[in-house]
Amino acid sequence: MLLDWLAEAQLDRVGCFKYSPVEGAAANALPDPVPDEVKQQRYERFMELASQISAEKLAAKVGRSMRVLVDTVDEDGAVARSTADAPEIDGTVRIPRPGKLKPGDWADVVITGADAYDLTAKIPRRN
Repeated sequence: MLLDWLAEAQLDRVGCFKYSPVEGAAANALPDPVPDEVKQQRYERFMELASQISAEKLAAKVGRSMRVLVDTVDEDGAVARSTADAPEIDGTVRIPRPGKLKPGDWADVVITGADAYDLTAKIPRRN
């Protein structure tokens, strides 16, 4: 089963979608399409497991240092990403007190928190 494989593989950057007919797709001609309620149940089960795996992997990063690229800075802080994160696709690293950081800056941060898909970080004090 796909969920058993996902649990064993521990993929942390994964998602899924519910199939819908697309012009020219050979699958459109297959008999007995999966009912929408079944598609929704399967989607929810997959995404729940994927979220759990991601949360566990991100929680393991708390306390670690990371180099990030700052994407935006506003009154709520900075939003950055690691070198492994694609903009607008993967999770973000939120820096509530970004100091003098500006978009395009690289910053060395310490991860202070995590949720299912995003990290929170601080800029370490320089001695």
